[in-house]
Amino acid sequence: MVMRIGALFGAMAMVSACSMSIIPQGAAQSRAAPQDGEWVAGDLPDAAVPPSTYKNGAPARFQPVNPAQLARIGDDPTRATGSGIALGPDIASLNLTDSKAASALKSYRTSCSSLVRREDNSGLTKGADWQLSCSAAQGWQDQDAGRFFISYFEAVQVGDGQAFATGYFEPQILGSRVRNGNYTVPVYRRPANLIDVDLGLFSEALKDKRVRGKVDGTKLVPFEDRAAIDDGAIANQGLEIAWAQDYIEFFFLQIQGSGRLALPDGSIMRIGYAGQNGHDYTGIGRVMRERGLLADGKTNMQGIVEWLRAHPQEGMKIMRENKSYVFFQELTGPGPLGAMGHPVVARTSVAADRMFVPLGAPVFLDMEHDIADGLWVAQDSGGAIKGANRFDTFWGAGEEAARIAGGMSSKGQALLFLPKGSVSRLVAARQNPGE
Repeated sequence: MVMRIGALFGAMAMVSACSMSIIPQGAAQSRAAPQDGEWVAGDLPDAAVPPSTYKNGAPARFQPVNPAQLARIGDDPTRATGSGIALGPDIASLNLTDSKAASALKSYRTSCSSLVRREDNSGLTKGADWQLSCSAAQGWQDQDAGRFFISYFEAVQVGDGQAFATGYFEPQILGSRVRNGNYTVPVYRRPANLIDVDLGLFSEALKDKRVRGKVDGTKLVPFEDRAAIDDGAIANQGLEIAWAQDYIEFFFLQIQGSGRLALPDGSIMRIGYAGQNGHDYTGIGRVMRERGLLADGKTNMQGIVEWLRAHPQEGMKIMRENKSYVFFQELTGPGPLGAMGHPVVARTSVAADRMFVPLGAPVFLDMEHDIADGLWVAQDSGGAIKGANRFDTFWGAGEEAARIAGGMSSKGQALLFLPKGSVSRLVAARQNPGE
């Protein structure tokens, strides 16, 4: 039986944000990266976790490096090199669990084909830095994965190392490949006239800045926003790949960036992120809380959906305040795709800000929510996942995944695993820029 959206999200404590997909870079000054899908952001924590204990009194697995001891190897605060780095604890002391290490090794192995050739926006590594470990990973036995990470990596703290993690999952809603009276909400593929512009090609000052829009005559103009698309701006152009039954359910599937359509014949159609219209993402949960629309105890996803259904006209206006609109493609291969173009794996893949984490790098988390502890691989990014040590953990599909992802709002500590010698090389390069 298909789980309806109210029940599916009933345990969610916030509208969480991340995104699985390919990689577009969002609008200018937008929080959406490619919407590499677009995931919704939850509220950031009000205060950092004390460095030695969590609220349940359990000791942290490692002590973070004092920020005063960080080596700042760049001047740009919007990326890892400008936040400061330091060697963390010996990886052997982190007591990697066999199952998590084995899963991480498999995902790392999958990412290697991209990792060794893609540009690292964080400034921490170059493709060649990963070659040795990637070559070794191909023939390494999964049951000995812990020793692999100990042998080829060093733990690195970025900034103060204090992390915040949310969760995302792959939702399932009712849909159809053809339109009829029950299925009227279009699921659009990416329009051919939607283009991405890398502004860094035109100005060094705009490096890593991108915009998305369409050409109108001799000008690049914004693409249609959610309201215009809902009102039919791109209808009847052959862009519909499917039809959803319920607008609200599809709205939140767009936020997740990927999902499953349960078709009338009992089969499943999987859809994944294929692009975004370039408009800024607005989290409606926060908007509704600020306006006092949600009663006490109703500020979670279930409360949001209940309010939208009870106030359909006002609810549609609020949803349209999120001008961002996600386009999809049908997925026929394994798993939803992350920002690297590889399948993301439940309980192993994590979304991160590519300006602070090399996509494909292993990440070690030690969080208040013990279920999120251990080794992950950064294979995704998202419009709301911004800043050092900000992560969105992927939990797969189904009711349990929805429950865990919805309740994941956890503070803790984070370490990156970078190729051995990375920190000393970066520090030396900073001290001797001419060499």
